[in-house]
Amino acid sequence: MSANKLSFDDIREGYNPTTDDLQAIAYNFLNQQLHQSHTQMSAKKGIKKHGERAIEALLKELAQLEDMNTFEPQHAQRLTREQRMEALRIINLIKEKRDDSLKGRTCVDGRPQREYISKEQAASPTVSTEALLCTLVVDAHQDRYVATADIKGAYLHAEMDDYVLVKLDGEVVDVFCELNPRYKEFVVMEGNKKVLYMRLIKALYGCVKSALLWYELYTNTLKDIGFELNPYDLCVANKDINGKQCTIVWHVDDNKISHVETDVVEDVITKIEAKFGTMKITRGNTHVFLGMKIHFPGDGTVYVDTIAHIKEAIEEFGEPMDRSAATPALRDLFDVSGPVEELTPIQQQKFKSIVPKLIWITKRGRPDIELATAFLCTRVAKCNSLDWKKLRRVLHFFYYTINDVRVLSITNMNSIFTSFTFVDVAYAVHHDMRSHTGGGSSLGRGLIHAKSSKQKLNTESSTESEVVGASDYLPYLIWLQNFMAAQGFSFKRNVFYQDNQSAMRLERNGRQSCGQKSRHIDVRYFFIK
Repeated sequence: MSANKLSFDDIREGYNPTTDDLQAIAYNFLNQQLHQSHTQMSAKKGIKKHGERAIEALLKELAQLEDMNTFEPQHAQRLTREQRMEALRIINLIKEKRDDSLKGRTCVDGRPQREYISKEQAASPTVSTEALLCTLVVDAHQDRYVATADIKGAYLHAEMDDYVLVKLDGEVVDVFCELNPRYKEFVVMEGNKKVLYMRLIKALYGCVKSALLWYELYTNTLKDIGFELNPYDLCVANKDINGKQCTIVWHVDDNKISHVETDVVEDVITKIEAKFGTMKITRGNTHVFLGMKIHFPGDGTVYVDTIAHIKEAIEEFGEPMDRSAATPALRDLFDVSGPVEELTPIQQQKFKSIVPKLIWITKRGRPDIELATAFLCTRVAKCNSLDWKKLRRVLHFFYYTINDVRVLSITNMNSIFTSFTFVDVAYAVHHDMRSHTGGGSSLGRGLIHAKSSKQKLNTESSTESEVVGASDYLPYLIWLQNFMAAQGFSFKRNVFYQDNQSAMRLERNGRQSCGQKSRHIDVRYFFIK
């Protein structure tokens, strides 16, 4: 019997466990209790556990749906058997928050829609991290007034573009009818359950096309008030107002609005609220946006802080941070050989939970652990004691650099905007003798974008690997220049840093600098020229 599936019930039924089995059972039990401490459950379980508090939270959520005219009740007798069978199920959840409060959540189980709606028909863009960081740097450089705003019930402002039938069943039907008695005449019994069929009028969360419908509604609204989308990131929009640029960046319902004049930002907020209702707005020099704490000290720089998420990762790891670490990784980072031990079930689960957190932290606030994170990502499916040790070092490094934040600014050299790119390669460092590329792009201070990845082919020399690394990273630099040009910042000077003279000659001269050991290099790696 697998230790991962054992429980105390198996012992009660007569199973004779080993010492390792007992340890695994204890880990499984404690982990289950940990996840139950702040989680979400079905409305039925929530009402059974919390009683009136759960009903009150659910009523608050359903009241918002009712206020937005989300549903239109349907007579079950007028629906065909096929329509009733294909109706999407409404899921009601109760979430226990960390402060012991309860929150009701209502969504649709839209998985059946995937059979007849392709990804291309439902894909919705979101702002890239790099585009957001670029706009933050511009905000700081131009000393713009910045406001962040959250649109309440964003999806519910968009209307469905086709007929979608949903059904509500179980005890929640009574709660819904208590909220609006007009629904009672549409309730039918199917088996031992009360069922309410409704047509979905608004783009409720969970439907495959809801995100796209909201995106189209919001972008059309911005276009109507004069904004134009940046073609290199379709969640960044600009408009010249009073001779200066106003920029809106958004991720679903979260918005960042900036302009050098306070009145302009407030006027844009008023126009958006006229369409979508009162928003939750933060003004000033400090914002929490998309999980990041953003601070503008007023000296042309912007600070991006992910300290809270780092503390969560350290806390989840659960081991004492009793030693310092000067770097996030040692020279043996890529070494996967040697004696190893299997991780306990709870260690495996922690590893698989913490590494995604590190990815999020790396891309937003701490690019200095890019290399270590890139390696740990490759070990999630087969993590062992060596990988646990390397994860521990990253967290030790975090613990002793906990107050480090990402600091970004633009360098304006004699009114000439300059981009700086750094690429380096570690030759044949992986067990299959492939090289590893590291690269970063900056607009002056701090990296806007960083990348660390294993090369996809074996190379015959360090020079060749440097050329391949430069070629692999160059598309990110090209995007950065195109995006900033669309924002009105054209770079007149682009500096590309490398430390291999032979590679630099090959990149400047192409085939002309190829010798006996470099004639085989594919032409695709010379497009940097």
